[in-house]
Amino acid sequence: MKRLITLFKNKYFLVTIAFLVWMIFFDTNDLFSQYQYHQEVSKLKLERDFYQKETAKVRNDLDELTSNPQMLEKFAREKYLMKRDNEDVFVIVQPKKEK
Repeated sequence: MKRLITLFKNKYFLVTIAFLVWMIFFDTNDLFSQYQYHQEVSKLKLERDFYQKETAKVRNDLDELTSNPQMLEKFAREKYLMKRDNEDVFVIVQPKKEK
């Protein structure tokens, strides 16, 4: 007990405790903020990976469309409903399931 009292009377100990409390709870980079920053970085990394995959897919599709005329025609027919002069296009829409 006597040792604990002398420890609390030590000014270096008190300054160190005050500094740790300040850095952990009151500083602009406290533990809660660091946790939020870490969560945001993780989320942004997932988004980055998703967009890199999408970019690679689009780049692959672009290479296919510019090098293969049959793929270009198929893409135009499916995406933009283009047709030849002697053809009719029928669009079948699937009904959406209601929740």
